[in-house]
Amino acid sequence: MTDRAPLRTAAASTTIAILAILVLAADQFAKHIALTSLPLETPVPVLGEFLQWYLVKNPGAAFSIGEGVTWIFSIALAAVACGIVWVGVTRVRSRVWAVVLGLLLGGVLGNLGDRLFREPGFAVGHVIDFISTPWMMPAIYNVADMFIVCSMIAVAALVLFGVALDGSGRASSAPAAEPADVSRED
Repeated sequence: MTDRAPLRTAAASTTIAILAILVLAADQFAKHIALTSLPLETPVPVLGEFLQWYLVKNPGAAFSIGEGVTWIFSIALAAVACGIVWVGVTRVRSRVWAVVLGLLLGGVLGNLGDRLFREPGFAVGHVIDFISTPWMMPAIYNVADMFIVCSMIAVAALVLFGVALDGSGRASSAPAAEPADVSRED
C-alpha cells in the first residue's frame, strides 16, 4: 500500500456518499432511458449476439428467482445499505475501501429504489433490467447489478489481500506468541 495517512471520518463518509449518489443517478437515468425507448421483452441487437438491449421488469432476484417473496429482497437490500453506511461511518478510513463501498452502496440503492417505488407497489416493485450478454450468461441485468458484482469482487480481493478498513495498510492478525526457548538447561 502507500504511506498515505488514513482518511478522516468525514472524508471517508463523503467519498462513499458521493460515489453512491453518482452510481444511483447513473442507474436510474439508464433505467429511465430503457423504459422510454426500448420495447418490452424484445431483443434489440447492439453488437449482434455480444450485447443486446432486452427490457424486462424483474419481480424476483437473479434469473427471476423468488418472484413471490419480493418484499424479502427489499428488506435484505435495506439491511445491506444500512450495513454499508454503518461500516462507512464507523470503521472505514481507507481510500480504496471508501471507493468500493461507495460504488456498492450506489448499486444496492439503485435496485432498492426499484423495489420500493416501482410497480406493482411499495417493497414489491419490479427491478428494471435491460442489458443482455447472451454469450456470457443468460441473465439480463442493469447498471446497478454491474456495480454490485464488480464491487463484491473488489471486496473479496481486498479481504483476500488483507487490506484494512482503517487505512493502516494490510489487515493485521493477532501477533503470534514467541516460541519457548527449549535450548536452556536448568
